[in-house]
Amino acid sequence: MNYMDRNGKMIGGPVNRIEGPKKVSGRAVYTSDHHFPGMLYAVPVPSTIASGTITTLDTSEAEKMPGVRLVLHADNMMKLYRVSNPKIMIDEKRPPFADKEVRYYGQYVAAIVADTFEQASAAANAIKVSYAAKPFDVSEHLESNKLKAESERGNVEQAFASAPVKIDETYITPTETHVAIELHATLATYEHGAFTIYEASQAVVNAQAVAMAGLGEPKENMRIVSRFIGSGFGSKLWPWPHFFVAAAAAKQLGKPVKLVLSRKMNFQSAGHRPITQQHMQLAATQDGKLVSVNHDYLNHTSVSDNYHENCGEATPFLYSVPNLRVRTALVKRNVGTPTSMRGPGAVPGLFALESAMDELAIKLKMDPVQFRLINEPKVDESSNLPFSSRHMVECLKTGADKFGWSKRTPGVGSMTRDGKILGWGMAACSWPAFRMPTEAAVELKSDGTVRAVCATQDIGTGTYTVIAQLVSEETGIPLDRIEVVLGDTDLPPGPFSGGSAATASVIPAVLQAVRQAKKAAIDLAIKTENSPLLNRKAGEVEFVGGAIGAGSERIAFDRAIEMAGSASVSGHGKSPGGFNDPLKKKYSLHSFGAHFVEVSWQPEIARLRVERVVTVIDGGRVINRKTAANQIEGAVVMGVGMALFEHTWYDPRNGAPINSNLADYVVATHADSPEIDVTFLDHPDTIFNELGARGLGEIGLAGVAAAITNATYHASGVRVRKLPAMIEDLLAV
Repeated sequence: MNYMDRNGKMIGGPVNRIEGPKKVSGRAVYTSDHHFPGMLYAVPVPSTIASGTITTLDTSEAEKMPGVRLVLHADNMMKLYRVSNPKIMIDEKRPPFADKEVRYYGQYVAAIVADTFEQASAAANAIKVSYAAKPFDVSEHLESNKLKAESERGNVEQAFASAPVKIDETYITPTETHVAIELHATLATYEHGAFTIYEASQAVVNAQAVAMAGLGEPKENMRIVSRFIGSGFGSKLWPWPHFFVAAAAAKQLGKPVKLVLSRKMNFQSAGHRPITQQHMQLAATQDGKLVSVNHDYLNHTSVSDNYHENCGEATPFLYSVPNLRVRTALVKRNVGTPTSMRGPGAVPGLFALESAMDELAIKLKMDPVQFRLINEPKVDESSNLPFSSRHMVECLKTGADKFGWSKRTPGVGSMTRDGKILGWGMAACSWPAFRMPTEAAVELKSDGTVRAVCATQDIGTGTYTVIAQLVSEETGIPLDRIEVVLGDTDLPPGPFSGGSAATASVIPAVLQAVRQAKKAAIDLAIKTENSPLLNRKAGEVEFVGGAIGAGSERIAFDRAIEMAGSASVSGHGKSPGGFNDPLKKKYSLHSFGAHFVEVSWQPEIARLRVERVVTVIDGGRVINRKTAANQIEGAVVMGVGMALFEHTWYDPRNGAPINSNLADYVVATHADSPEIDVTFLDHPDTIFNELGARGLGEIGLAGVAAAITNATYHASGVRVRKLPAMIEDLLAV
């Protein structure tokens, strides 16, 4: 069943996913589901040290084992090239087996290719590697004297020193791992001099560019396919070393090669959110006006790459303050290269900023919501640009009203229910609005169906459905007659699925394409013999409800195409964007929101639970209320995990991620999920795109952890400045 909004429109209603039946029936084909005749299986051999040099690599026993076709290593790997073009995105830039140096535990030192997965695994275990080990560092405490300013205005030191009320604290977030249910996987084929690579990718167009650069192949020899992705949370944005291993093996053997990482390998060599250590100095007048904000932050990165977790992204514009400075530095560690994880930068950054804002509000004896309202900016003070749309005040007031915030008593432990101590906390949130260059094509067919195509991908967020909604809204053709094809670089180039950019990027391109197709269909209808609309002027004719008509004279679009002797008509759309989007020079582009959280605390049994969350989001126009709510609800649950559970530990003895499995890496489950109430404000940002939609995938996680730890302080009196919150710390009072 298709649901419309209250005005009968397809856009804005809670529409069911068009690909849902495929997913629940097992007909959706994910990367590791593909199988081809003669397919071989690859298994990487990870290093067992975190730093050093390979002195010997004994493959003799493995090479003799049944089914083994190839043992890849530094001495026989085909030529791979380092991706140096800054416009091509890849986090771990060193090609696999490029040298014999080991920089982190789990770095691939070899790979086995065999007839079966079991044979490849057995042979991988038979390889003997000797190392000249070197000292390594996987410690969590970060230090640097090389801070570099990212944003600065006024005189921070002077304002802070003279301010009557101030806080000076450090906030820490740990290494977090994405743990998407679908493991990273690559299946590469090489036939007639060309690659087709099936990849669990959030960005097939970028993956094609990476493959072209790394393998030294022209575009016509490189196709990337990713029809369905079992989530990625950022870890599948850019290719990892196993991508090249599978491709090289396929080329060297001339057979399809499938490589699926183990869960442990996902922890070791497929990215993570890095540790962040953030020193916050905030100062205000006695009446609550901010006078100074200083945000110094560090994040760890790998020895060979410089990954920057942009924790200071929101700090310069979220509040009005005359004196502000954001500085950052990287600290090298012997770990795999970090990467984007849902809400990179803003999520850990807002944990620090919103925790500090709560602490300063308490010191001022001021309500945390009122404190934020007092410091609402009129423009983006970091750039002096107007916001394209900002309704933070409404988010705060609506959230407070829905949550019942007026009933909050400020005293620690002062609220109880059913024998439990309650804590109420809140935090504001934001996320930048991105749009990427996009092309799309729409084909109206003589059999009454529509085909819309774009080389973006659907990572579970609902892109298939959003595109179908756009086509249906424009044509009046039902969703069940609209086919959407994504995830293939043979299609018109589309955006990556990250940064909450995909929906806002595809909207203008798809609308332009479908309107061109409608125009072409109208053109046929007014020029075809025996058409009821023959010789009508194009301006008199409209395409509504799947039919072309003027007054009482109408003809179904498919009949018009058929009468003209055509199989179909099509349209092509193209829209601008990018990290250097010209619109950024005119407006500050962001979404905003607020989270209100209730926790219960039972010190007698050491039990802390998030009971309920009210979230209000100003994300522009919502295209699909059902999938949008799914995004925010899932992000809130992820925020519970961030605040209370998630932490990847590295073994100081060998540098290995210790809890590299789903039994020991604890994430929030259904049992941990609170009651969640999501409200979307209806303020289309038509400066950003025609429909006024911005992305929603990240903002739901930004600020949640701070709201939870702020509520935890209200219940227990313990200020959690290092995530995740530990029961031992709560009991130490």
